[in-house]
Amino acid sequence: MDTQISALTSDKVVIPVPKVKYCLYARKSTESDEKQALSIDSQVKEMLQIAERDELDIVDIRRESHSAKDSAQRPVFEEILRDIRSGRYTGILTWAPDRLSRNAGDLGSLVDLMDQKSLIEIRTFGQIFTNSPSEKFLLMILCSQAKLENDNKSVNVKRGLRARCEMGLWPAPAPTGYLNEKRIDRKGYVLIDEERAPIVKQIFEKVANEKWSGRKLYNWLKFDLNFKTIGNKNFTLGNIYTLLDNTFYYGTFEYPRKSGNWYAGKHQPIITKELFDQTQKQVKSQFVKSEGKEFAFTKLMTCGLCKSGITAEEKFKKQKNGNIHRYVYYVCARSKDRNCKGGYINEKDLLIQFENLIEKIDIDEIGIRGKIRAEVERFKKFQQVLLGRKEKIQIEEIDIRNYAKYLLREGMDVEKRELLGCLKSRLTLKEGAVFLAPGDKFESV
Repeated sequence: MDTQISALTSDKVVIPVPKVKYCLYARKSTESDEKQALSIDSQVKEMLQIAERDELDIVDIRRESHSAKDSAQRPVFEEILRDIRSGRYTGILTWAPDRLSRNAGDLGSLVDLMDQKSLIEIRTFGQIFTNSPSEKFLLMILCSQAKLENDNKSVNVKRGLRARCEMGLWPAPAPTGYLNEKRIDRKGYVLIDEERAPIVKQIFEKVANEKWSGRKLYNWLKFDLNFKTIGNKNFTLGNIYTLLDNTFYYGTFEYPRKSGNWYAGKHQPIITKELFDQTQKQVKSQFVKSEGKEFAFTKLMTCGLCKSGITAEEKFKKQKNGNIHRYVYYVCARSKDRNCKGGYINEKDLLIQFENLIEKIDIDEIGIRGKIRAEVERFKKFQQVLLGRKEKIQIEEIDIRNYAKYLLREGMDVEKRELLGCLKSRLTLKEGAVFLAPGDKFESV
């Protein structure tokens, strides 16, 4: 009997454990309370020493600076997960668990890979996590603790900002015309910018009293004053409208924007509320912001005189009977020459010129055969499915010129823009006339 047992023991098969291949992952912390955390290079140095000591097989060294607070927002970490799934390596070497995850999504991805035995081991400076229930549980606790710290930090920051606002202090970078107080004991206080504040006041006055347009303000600031922000950048048209809509300049502010939470500021106002209200009245009656509006033929043409872009302006006219008519005009943006004499053109007149252009240019210039083919196929399916018709429409039967003119007259703005975007030559607008770029077979309408 003893002989048989001995024989069985001697015949025991030992299955070799495959050697773990590691990816060394170093991530720079972006959390403000971790000022003492090691830099990326320091992490790599420490981890390489551990790898040398324990004879670990390091396949890759990956570095990343993105925050681990949000799931699937780190490109390098996502690459590591893909490489683990493909079998490139089966272990991760990193400084601490919170380098890997501070959110439930990324933590779940790591645990899933361990459950699938694609990820055999995670090593940190002082711990090893394998696919055992207790070690995975500990890993989840440590990463969840990091998430809890993030969540608490967000709550505390919002509470601190709200408390600062209730004290009348501004919790963000100061608007143009003000400067942030740099003293630590006066955090949230803003000071008058002696250089820019007088100009900010003039902006409001020129709109309220002289009825200046946004474009005229833009040219005045850029060309006459060479006005720069505190970051040494030019003021854009969007910046001007944002400034004119900011109540901070007369002493009150809303934070966050569109939250409905209003506060009385401790800062010194640059303008009066009366001036602000007068400016707003003028803005609403005469100015129309183009941000967020879609016009059919913007971003398609350049000025034939100064090469600036062509922008659109919308105007409304109220008749005595109460009817309101809308007019759209296209004009040179004058971003390259403030004195450009490009002139205006009504959208209806511009549309006629586009139709004439389509009528006269080489049909290959239109370049929309592919779109027409797709539309024909869609119409054929409509006939077959809903109408039960089986007649076939050939692409050759379609009059491309008439189809293009039909889109210009009846299509939606996006279809009109797409059609003209298919033109193989650049469109220019010069003194109220549309041209194709010089050198093309047909240069004007």
